[in-house]
Amino acid sequence: MGHATIPVIQPMLATPGPLPAPGDEAAWAFEVKWDGVRCVVTAPGDGTVRLTTRTGNDATATYPELRALGERFRRRAAVLDGEVVVLDAHGRPDFGLLQRRMGVLNPRRAAQLAMEYPVHLMLFDIMHLDDRSLLKLPYGDRRSVLAGLRLSGTHWSVPAHMEGHGRRAWDATLKGGFEGVLAKRLASPYLPGVRSPEWRKTKHVTTIDVVIGGWAEGRGMLTGLPGALLTGLDEPGGLRFTGSVGSGLSERERRDLARYLEVLARPESPFAGPTGVAGAHWVEPRLVAEVTFSGWTPAGHLRHPTWHRLRPDLTRL
Repeated sequence: MGHATIPVIQPMLATPGPLPAPGDEAAWAFEVKWDGVRCVVTAPGDGTVRLTTRTGNDATATYPELRALGERFRRRAAVLDGEVVVLDAHGRPDFGLLQRRMGVLNPRRAAQLAMEYPVHLMLFDIMHLDDRSLLKLPYGDRRSVLAGLRLSGTHWSVPAHMEGHGRRAWDATLKGGFEGVLAKRLASPYLPGVRSPEWRKTKHVTTIDVVIGGWAEGRGMLTGLPGALLTGLDEPGGLRFTGSVGSGLSERERRDLARYLEVLARPESPFAGPTGVAGAHWVEPRLVAEVTFSGWTPAGHLRHPTWHRLRPDLTRL
């Protein structure tokens, strides 16, 4: 069985949106939204496997511990869909750890990193099996085919999905510290390369109040204005740097902030430790802002922080 018989399939993408309404839940399945790298897995049936990222890059050499999956498909061809993650000590995906693995093509380095930060492939769909396309089959049927392959190993598994219980999936993923929920219509076919409303992603976001301790100048249109604000949290040892936030700020907010920050300027950093931000402007840590974020990086910085609003009610005198 050669490569020629296996189609190249682009991954189907989800549309951001709310969970399906309670009255409509029975028509949907719910999965964990994994915080990792999406990969289409092609097993031509000769014991090998090929991993292709959403951007079309070949990531096979980057994750050598996943090669053994090809052995499960000797004399069977398959195209599967999944997400490559690195799990932390609590079994939750840690994108910061995964970043240490991404883009490494040197075989020796990749093998070394595979020992330090092993990846796990979460398989959640199948688009082709043997000489048959499964694209037109409804999601529920494709999941049955996938379950029937009994693919569980040290570095890959087929996580359970929940049918008809969106609120329960939402609560479980929030409690478990996962990124969010993917809702997939049970009747939906697989639409390669399409961002479809039949697949819906809803993220858990958390808001936090942070202290502004400095700012970095923006580029281009934002020259002279804050491009990013340097944030911190009060701890017994002083103000701990928690990273910078730039997304979500309107131009008007940037202009207002520039005026406030000018008044609060000070020569040295208010943070207890180094920030690693070149050319930063420091300010008295008086202003408090509310930001949304999706978790913490290993360095203790906010992950995917987005500006929400200034909290004048919490300004420190």
